[in-house]
Amino acid sequence: MSGLGGGGSTKGGFDPAMKERTIPAEGQDLRLFLVAGEHSGDALGGKLMAALNLRRRGRIRYLGVGGAEMAAQGLVSQFPIDDVAVMGISAIVGRLPRILRRVYGTVAAAVVAEPDAVVIIDSPEFTHPIARRIRAKLPDTPIIDYVSPSVWAWRPGRARKMREYVDHVLALLPFEPDAHARLGGPPCTYVGHPLIERVPWLGALDTGPLAERLALPPGRSLLLVLPGSRPSEVKRLMKPFGEALTRLIERGRSFEVAIPVVPSVRALVEERLPSWPVRPHLLEGEEDKFRAFKLARAALAASGTVTLELALAGTPMVVAYKVDAVMAPALRLMITAPSAVLANLVLGEKVFPEFHQEDCTGLKLANALAPLLGESPARDRQLAALARVPERLRLPKGTPSEAAADIVLHYAESGRGWPHPELLKAEA
Repeated sequence: MSGLGGGGSTKGGFDPAMKERTIPAEGQDLRLFLVAGEHSGDALGGKLMAALNLRRRGRIRYLGVGGAEMAAQGLVSQFPIDDVAVMGISAIVGRLPRILRRVYGTVAAAVVAEPDAVVIIDSPEFTHPIARRIRAKLPDTPIIDYVSPSVWAWRPGRARKMREYVDHVLALLPFEPDAHARLGGPPCTYVGHPLIERVPWLGALDTGPLAERLALPPGRSLLLVLPGSRPSEVKRLMKPFGEALTRLIERGRSFEVAIPVVPSVRALVEERLPSWPVRPHLLEGEEDKFRAFKLARAALAASGTVTLELALAGTPMVVAYKVDAVMAPALRLMITAPSAVLANLVLGEKVFPEFHQEDCTGLKLANALAPLLGESPARDRQLAALARVPERLRLPKGTPSEAAADIVLHYAESGRGWPHPELLKAEA
């Protein structure tokens, strides 16, 4: 840990552990402390570090917490990311003593490192307690939050509290800067969702190999079903999704079904298929998943990032969301967002039908899907809206990783001030 130390001084009147920040001299290596709490954050952090390394020609020294992708770019992680990459209340409670040790150990490492800036990446339950404690010990060190918590959806009071320990939020969704401004949060800049980097690849992706493998009969539609990537989602959604297919078939609809699955839930999906009226094609891997998006006439999907993926592929959709029945009443009181569908929020209107909790029934899902499988005004409306999504997510220039790197370097090289309300402006 001491390899990143040096350059700091003690500020009179503060606790001796509180370090005053020293601006790095020109030509000096930057010292950055990055903290990711799960594998999606590690992927985001790895791309950020690659962009930083290009801009500084490798003149950056990294410490913090991350996984394989951040390690490949030069991060020395304090511990394996799997120690803290847990999901669900029961899993967190089971590992709470270890997670707390990791939080305090990470803060201690940051204090010793005396970095030029700290970047926390997503996983707010893990990264925000670390950021608060680093701010208390290193009050002059800039702290950047890469991926905004969903303050626009629930617990909006978090935005104002973040001002105490976050200097800037790097937002993945274009409506988030306005949300933070409205809620009194820190300065926030839309740097772009990582999915937009895949749009050229998606456009060039050949669907032929998958269509051949599925042996789709001429004129027969492909309906895509996405019950989620987490066991809890699959358990709650497979039954109503299967019932929706039954309803459609009873009405004389004819279609093939495909389910893109991740290995961790494949067995769970297969366990629930005997009650379905059709045997779906199970697909694994990113390429086949996105080929299926492009081939599909429509999709029935769990709420989540997949709705943005479907939108960028131009796939009409119906969306469902179910949580534990015991938690549902509390969540209804807490959630303030007008929609649970990211594609709807990006567009600023409810284009894609969504069915929550007791509304998530086979009948209602089938009623919403049926018009999308044929020619209808509902399908036309969705197609027109889908064409607008890429433009809503577009950046004036560069990639999300490059936009994020520019802001991180601004703070690391010049201090905590933010001279412009928006770094990313279209050139006049």
